[in-house]
Amino acid sequence: MIPSAVGELVRRGHEVFVQSSAGEGSSYSDGQYAAQGATLVPNAEAVFTNADLIVKVKEPQPSELDLLEPRHTLFTYLHLAASKDLTTRLLATGCTAIAYETLEVNHRLPLLEPMSEIAGRMSSIVGSYHLAKHAGGRGILLGGVPGVAPGRVVVIGGGTAGVNAARVATGIGADVTILEVDFDRMRFLDITMEGARTVYSSEANLSELLPRVDLVIGAVLVPGAAAPKLITREMLRLMPAGSVFVDIAVDQGGCAETTRPTTHHAPTFIEEDVIHYCVANMPGAYARTATQALSNVTQRWVSLLAEDGITAASRKRREFLSGVNCHAGQLTCAPVGAAHALPVTDASVALGLS
Repeated sequence: MIPSAVGELVRRGHEVFVQSSAGEGSSYSDGQYAAQGATLVPNAEAVFTNADLIVKVKEPQPSELDLLEPRHTLFTYLHLAASKDLTTRLLATGCTAIAYETLEVNHRLPLLEPMSEIAGRMSSIVGSYHLAKHAGGRGILLGGVPGVAPGRVVVIGGGTAGVNAARVATGIGADVTILEVDFDRMRFLDITMEGARTVYSSEANLSELLPRVDLVIGAVLVPGAAAPKLITREMLRLMPAGSVFVDIAVDQGGCAETTRPTTHHAPTFIEEDVIHYCVANMPGAYARTATQALSNVTQRWVSLLAEDGITAASRKRREFLSGVNCHAGQLTCAPVGAAHALPVTDASVALGLS
């Protein structure tokens, strides 16, 4: 939360506990939070001890799982389909866990969209950088120069992340192809994405493009579910040595057989002579922008939870039910249950609303 969002909650009569130094990575000081009425506490343990509603960004870390109790409501990105261990341990706490990435409003994911926008735009930037020879790449300038053809970019997925990746890549001057399966979406992209072409997403079409590609961006999303593995190791071997693969879907397990999570400090590895950029939580690189964007879209939902609790808030906004992933030891997100072969209870039933 940015300081002004904390201030709004305080003015509504809530007590807000903020871990000391929590905002420093986004260039917000403890003093700015204190000025808005926050109570600064020394560590995460103190936050969990004092607060009933926990608002954060990343999925609960191992040390935090030990701090969660049935009284807690956790509101954050969960990405449970990527980890059965995290899912079972979170269920064992008995808390209510609400995922930003599955909360759906009018067939949109408003709490995921700003991070997808950042990750999408960032993917073309980091992909372009790692194509440089000193970074291990082929030495390709994506925009080309007069007399030299631009680099080729393939974006898998035409959703929010994919569109933003393609927008930056076309802005650089690259030759961009977007693979998509939804024909209505392809028609929309064909009209709005000048400079990019659309191709139906199939293994055959992707395999045909890979031998001539410089940068592949995986922007695949199935809400709440593990990302499908669309790129096999065999398909990677079709790509030229020194080409780059950026997997935006890494938080949901990744869309390539070779994907494994990396960090901002050690972002890449090489498989089959292809540079892989698979950083989990990509928007964290631009922390202030990401914090402001996330706070903008989560603030109204946080306020509802703080005022009413999840059951009453779900009566006012039924959309909350799509965000609830577990409650009182029950898994309530069907895609997560399918990913891990775990039983699922409908969220409205778990909350006693039906």
